[in-house]
Amino acid sequence: MSKLPQIDRQREHQANERTFLAWLRTSVALISFGFVIARFSIFLRQLHVAITQQESFVQSFLNSENLGVALVIFGILTIALAGWRYNQVFWQIERGNYKPNRFLVWLMTGAVIILGVFCIPLLRWRNKLPSQFPIPTQPQSRNLH
Repeated sequence: MSKLPQIDRQREHQANERTFLAWLRTSVALISFGFVIARFSIFLRQLHVAITQQESFVQSFLNSENLGVALVIFGILTIALAGWRYNQVFWQIERGNYKPNRFLVWLMTGAVIILGVFCIPLLRWRNKLPSQFPIPTQPQSRNLH
């Protein structure tokens, strides 16, 4: 057990829990964002088929669905990492030998940067899509006056 007063240990544990909850919120955001990206890609493809009556071309690797799945997997791994880190810090606080770990910060930073870089071609590709869609004409409303 630690030689810190009980109130100091309590504050440290509460800070550890807040950090865990921040990681958890980040994980839920990553999973949600990944799900939205993947489903929106399917919606756009179905919309393209409905408007043009032609099957749309899907890139084999770099597409929105794969990015969405990658974000969901990354979110799940982040939850696992958060639980592991919470437990590790919990026992370090109990033993009184806490040491901050910057490796996890840099690991998460690098992973988010890589996923962000994968978004850039998708954004540029999506900007070109609307020109391929014919704009449906609206039937003109009759004046009933």
